[in-house]
This record gives sequence, structure tokens and C-alpha cells, in this order.
Amino acid sequence: MSIIKKQDFIDSVADALQYISYYHPLDFVQALEKAYQKEQSQAAKDAIAQILINSRMSAEGHRPICQDTGIVTCFVKIGMQVQWDSDLTVQEMVDEGVRRAYNNPDNPLRASIVADPAGARKNTKDNAPAVVHIDMVPGDHVEVAIAAKGGGSENKSKMVMLNPSDDIVEWVLKTLPTMGAGWCPPGMLGIGIGGTAEKAAVLAKEALMDPVDIHDLIERGAETTEEKLRLEIFEKANKLGIGAQGLGGLTTVVDIKIKSAPTHAASKPVVMIPNCAATRHVHFHLDGSGPAELTPPKLEDWPEVTWEVGENVRRVNLDTVTRDDIAQWKMGETVLLSGKLLTGRDAAHKRIQDMLNKGEKLPVDFKDRFIYYVGPVDAIGDEAVGPAGPTTSTRMDKFTDMMLEQTGLIGMVGKAERGPATVESIKRHKAVYLMAVGGAAYLVAKAVKKARVLAFEDLGMEAIYEFEVEDMPVTVAVDAEGNNAHVAGPAIWQAKIEELDAQLKA
Repeated sequence: MSIIKKQDFIDSVADALQYISYYHPLDFVQALEKAYQKEQSQAAKDAIAQILINSRMSAEGHRPICQDTGIVTCFVKIGMQVQWDSDLTVQEMVDEGVRRAYNNPDNPLRASIVADPAGARKNTKDNAPAVVHIDMVPGDHVEVAIAAKGGGSENKSKMVMLNPSDDIVEWVLKTLPTMGAGWCPPGMLGIGIGGTAEKAAVLAKEALMDPVDIHDLIERGAETTEEKLRLEIFEKANKLGIGAQGLGGLTTVVDIKIKSAPTHAASKPVVMIPNCAATRHVHFHLDGSGPAELTPPKLEDWPEVTWEVGENVRRVNLDTVTRDDIAQWKMGETVLLSGKLLTGRDAAHKRIQDMLNKGEKLPVDFKDRFIYYVGPVDAIGDEAVGPAGPTTSTRMDKFTDMMLEQTGLIGMVGKAERGPATVESIKRHKAVYLMAVGGAAYLVAKAVKKARVLAFEDLGMEAIYEFEVEDMPVTVAVDAEGNNAHVAGPAIWQAKIEELDAQLKA
């Protein structure tokens, strides 16, 4: 019998969450390096380079890989012979570990959890509660797998109740392109098959805790149904040409993970959950001898990747740029932004909408300005701002026509694609949409030299800031003519992949 002390469990959870905030799993880093080496799309290769550079910087600086430090999911397997020395439940101990990790003054993590989700949606301020799954298993120790899942990838989860004869691969290939790039590919897909609807979802999430081993599987060959599905989906998903950040390329997924369970004869529930380029999870055991010891990876295990500004680059002064200037920008161009950049995301846009509807004067002048969709991590030390990568832009689509029509805004910066109606609005107003790399939050933050809150301070990380940036790298995703990189890029690369396959077979 093992006696697990309350403090050991809480400390282990807190340490694990700090650990995964700045350390990628090395198997994921190695998978990204393989993708980087083989990638032929320059836009995708640049995006993967920024993700890898950001990963190393975060490991060195012990600062979050992504500004969205996630909702915590914790799988706890408790041995039947374990005894607890605790006056708290397992859920309460996990939540206390979350509070300590997210309020750590040396590396504060962004609190993103809101209570009363159908109503006031008030931030809990400490990122608790976590989502905890508990299993009782044979043995005398506790096994914990813990992850921090960003909203951008979690929101792209898909669920279907297939007929028993329906093809799972066909559903995945039909569904994956509809998920857009808000989940920040390249990443992993966790697929749960069977059980009931909720069981399939838990299986999919748990599958994402497994190591990246698809290349080992390719070498030894598939033996089980699940392994055969993994290989088929991996090959066919990457032939879709979606690519890094949805810009088109050879690698969309770095692994496919599948878990299944027996199901009703009339049912075939399937859930697909993506893990983004900020894949964060770790496993540890407790046997009563003390808190878990997490061994830091060696920095030399990161690849030596550099990102250089190419010839097709445009340097822009945000303080003087005009609508006539942006009319010259072309889809796919790299742009380096310098000057004053406004920020604002979901809550700020909703408040702006409410004020405009009431005829109230806005606290910020948006005329001829650019807005960055971001909710940064709090700064520490001499930082101007904490990690500040882009959030998913499609959530702002319903506000975009209002912003362009009524405030004089001329440009937006975010991640992933925009919807067709929004692209049409951008074209009609001769504005532009620029894409920053999701999963490169610490790298982006280094371009921010000053930051101050201009309005809506009560919204915390969703307040409107003014950043002063220097050479912040972005890509023209939608130009003033409505040309859309997230449509053109994947289409081009899907065709190129088909050509490459044909050449190999010839």
C-alpha cells in the first residue's frame, strides 16, 4: 500500500503545468523538425521555423510557448491499493495545483476559464477548475497525464454518430478541411471511436497524451485495425495540402492517435480532437516517496533552425500607413510591422458593438489603424508584454464589417482563415488581413517594445492595448482585392502533391 500525501500531489500538478507551459515534448519537436526538413512550401516552412525557434526560446526563457495557456485536462489513474493522506478530493487537489501554477509570480500563466458559461462568463482568475477524469486501476501508485489545451484547437473538435457501415477515413477527410487553420497545424489528431458519444470524446482526448510515433509505425508496419487507420489517415490527411497554418504545404498532421472501445451494434460514434502546434502534456507517477520529479530536456536536443527575412518582404510603418499603401500589398507577401498597433478580441469587440448601437463615443480612435487579435500573458521583469501570439480570427468575423464600416479600421492581424462574408467585406472596404503564426507567442512578444492599456481595463487580457512593435513578422492572408491565401495555398499544394505522387508512380 502507498500513501499519497496531499501536498505531494498538489506540488506535482503545479510543477507539471509550469513545465509544459514552456517545454514542448521532445518527440513533438523532432516531428516538427522532420516536417521542416521535407517542406517545399516556403510559407509553410517559414511558419514551422518560427514555431521551432519559439519553442527553443520558451525552453530557454521559461516563458509560455503560447499565450493561450489552456484549459487543464487531467487523467488520474489511481491504484486500488493507494491510500490518500488528504482532506481534499482528487478534483480539489488538481484545482489547487492549477491555481498555484497559473499564479506563479516567476511565470504567470494566462487565466482563461470563465464560470457561468451560458450567462455572465466571469473569469475565475486562477484557471480553475480543471477537467479531471479518474480511473481506479490495479496497483499501488497514482499515474497522472496532464495537458493544457488551447481554445483555438479545442474549438475545432468534431463529433459524429456514423452508421455502422460508414467509412471513418472518408468522414475524417471530409471534415478536416472544414476545421480551417484555427487549430494551428501542423499538429496531431486524436480520434476516439466507439463507446457512447461522451466516451468517444474522452478516448480522443486521452489519445492525444500518447507520444508521436507514426514514423516508427510506418517502419514496422500496421498490425491492428487502429494502426491501419492511423497510417491511412496520416497519409491521406497530408495529401489534402492544408499545410502549416493553413497556408498550403506537405505536412498538415505530424501524427494520428486513435483509441477505441466496444460500442452498441447500431452505433459508431467518432470524435476527432486536434492538438495544435503548442502541444502540451506530461506524464508522471506518484508512489508515496514524494512529489514527481520532472527532468528538463536538454537545449541541445532542439534543432538549430533559423528564420531569415526573404527578398519578398515589405517593411511597414503603422504610424503613417494609408489605405492607398495597403492597396499595393499582395497575398502571400511577408510584411514587417513597426509602430503603434492596437489590440482587441472577443469581449472588446462586443463592447464596441454595444457602444456603437447606443450611439456612444468610442474610447479609442480606430481610423486608419490596425488591430491585433490577441490576449497576452502578463509581463514579468523587463518584458513589455508576456507571450502574445494571435488568437483565432474567425471569432471576430461577425464584428468585422462593423469595424471596417463604422470605425475606419483598415487592417487586422490574427491567425487562421476568415469566412467568405468577411473576405468580401475586406475586399469591399479595401482593407487587409494579416496572419501571424499561431504557436510562436514568445517570438512575437519579442517584437513588442512597449505596451499600455488604452481602454476596457476591466477585461484583463481582453482589454484594448496599444503595442509599439518593431519588425513584427506577418503574412498578407487577404489583400485589398480579396485574394485569400487560406484558399489559394491549400488548393495549389493539393494539386502539387497529386503531381508529385504521379511522378513517383510513373
